[in-house]
Amino acid sequence: MENINELIIPAARKGEIEVLKELILRKADLDFTDEKGYTPLIIACYNNQMEAARLLIEAGAKIDAADQGGNTALMGAAFKGYKDIAKLLIDSGASLDLKHGNGGTALMFAAMFGRNEVLALLIGRGADPTLTDHRGQTAMDYAALQGNEMGSEIIGRAMGA
Repeated sequence: MENINELIIPAARKGEIEVLKELILRKADLDFTDEKGYTPLIIACYNNQMEAARLLIEAGAKIDAADQGGNTALMGAAFKGYKDIAKLLIDSGASLDLKHGNGGTALMFAAMFGRNEVLALLIGRGADPTLTDHRGQTAMDYAALQGNEMGSEIIGRAMGA
């Protein structure tokens, strides 16, 4: 018999809703991890599979589960610039200020990669722009380093500058 847990990550990646529903009914592990520590929710969010992400969250997937590098689904959505996925995660209780292995946050990812809609969403929902990573860099520093003037402006307004 095939291990049903090994089917859930590919289904999440592709957004195969009917397969996910069947796996959930069969009690597949919603927080099963692959060799990199990715969970079905992390994979669904990173691949912009909104309905798969919603289904996994509603079924009880751990919203703040992290991969081996400490990256969460919210960090992946911020990195990719998926505002709707980020909003779903935040509305579902994702922690805004978790840090990955190098101390980076979802806000830093958004600032670094010019994902300004996600950056504004995170700031608006209370992400802390003063947090620093292991090198002492803030989201504002990353926005400036990347020439992300709009991001710097969004963060500056939030900090009262």
